[in-house]
This record gives sequence, C-alpha cells and structure tokens, in this order.
Amino acid sequence: MARAICSRLSGERLPATAQHGAMQMAIDGTDVRALGIAQRRSHGLAFIPEERLGRATVPGMALDWNLLLSRREPDWFSWGFLRRRRLAALARRLIERHQVRAAGPAALAVSLTGGNLQKYVVARELEPGPTVLLVSQPTWGVDVGAAARIHQALLDLRAAGAGILLVSEDLDELFALCDAFHVMSAGRLSARLAAEQAGIEQIGRLMGTIDDAVAA
Repeated sequence: MARAICSRLSGERLPATAQHGAMQMAIDGTDVRALGIAQRRSHGLAFIPEERLGRATVPGMALDWNLLLSRREPDWFSWGFLRRRRLAALARRLIERHQVRAAGPAALAVSLTGGNLQKYVVARELEPGPTVLLVSQPTWGVDVGAAARIHQALLDLRAAGAGILLVSEDLDELFALCDAFHVMSAGRLSARLAAEQAGIEQIGRLMGTIDDAVAA
C-alpha cells in the first residue's frame, strides 16, 4: 500500500483502474493529476522510494550518472551533449556535504553500503529544495548514524516550509518526525490524527481496522 500511494503521487505509471481515482493532488493550488513526472517535479515534487537499489538508483551505474534519474539541469547539456564534469561536480558536493562514504562520483551505486547509498539518494532529492517530498521507509535497513542524519535532513526540510508525506512501518520514526497521522487499512484512509492526540495504542488499533466514525 505504501508503494501504491507514493507511486500514484509521484507520477509513476499505474494500472488503468488506479489512474482515475478520486484522490486530489495539488501543489500550491495547481492540480497535478494530469501532469507527467517531469512536470510534477517542475512544480517542486520530489520522491524517495523504499528500494535504494533498482528504484532509487541503478546498481551498476555511477553515482553521478544516477543523478539523471530525477534531475535535468539545463546547464548540464550543451548542443545535445552531456557535460559530465558538471554532473560529477554536483555528485561530489552531495557526497561531501552529506558525509557519504564513497570513492567519488564515479563509484557505482552498488559499491556503497545501504546507509551511505540512502544518504546519497536523500541528498539528491533534497538538494533542489522541493516544495513537496514523498518518502517511503527512509531509514529501512540503515545504521543508527545514517538514520539520525536522514531524520535531521527531513526535519530541516520541514522547517524550511516543505510538505512531507512520510510512509513508514517504524512507529518510533513516525512519532519522532510527524505532525499528523493517517492510517491506511483495508483500502481505507483514516481521518487526520494530530500528533499530540496520537498514542501508540491508538495508531496500532487503526492499523488493524478503521472505525466507521473516523474513516474518510
């Protein structure tokens, strides 16, 4: 379900039965449902999927080349040719700024540890300063140090005024980062629950079933 939610909002192709649902999607008042992926990103949308290798990055591709999966800066191209030096310069800056342990921009994504690759993916998506960030399982399978750095990056983005939709199975993570909660269960979305009103037991009950009184 988490993958389905983020896929729909980020613009990935979905089965025909899922493309015309009633979900409302607007960024700064602009309805983005009919827009393509590049157009949604131009409106400030960024996406961090739950799978680092295979979805967020191409395992056998260098870190700088992996920037092209979600970034298209005009000054990266000249007469139809890619200026790889500019690509590498950004990759190097992200590596240094976010303390990613890697041999350099030319290092293959698969050569990094899970935590370091996740930090790089987060850095790639946050560097442009998105208006809306969709992120699924941001610290799954990473060490404590990497998780803390990723959490701080998300909090800094929120403090800068961005909206973040965080999907996670880690309740501690959710309580540490979220201002409000929604729970998906049996294809239904619960009403908004403010963080100060939410407790572990209450969230746990909603995970199992959504009462008709709070179902959206």
